[in-house]
Amino acid sequence: MTEQQALDQATQEIEDAKPLFKQINNERLEFSDSDYEQAIEDRKNNLLHEYNFGYIQKRQEAYPSYGEQLDYIFHNGLEAWKTDIIQPIKDQFPKP
Repeated sequence: MTEQQALDQATQEIEDAKPLFKQINNERLEFSDSDYEQAIEDRKNNLLHEYNFGYIQKRQEAYPSYGEQLDYIFHNGLEAWKTDIIQPIKDQFPKP
């Protein structure tokens, strides 16, 4: 994903969500133009971060516990662990 693609997607998402509101001193106010610009910038940055680094968290959640992995290595060997446990997860959640 390029920065421009992220910006386009973020802009569309914020435009689709309009009107957005904020609360200041118990008063509900619609976002100003600068608030909308900041929301777009924040969403763009979030999209880029998720694209570039989201695979890390997905892999961490998919890997078995350390204990399970060590047990697998003990019973099946290091090469089997790499091919049976690690590589399928890396294939499922590749680096961008």
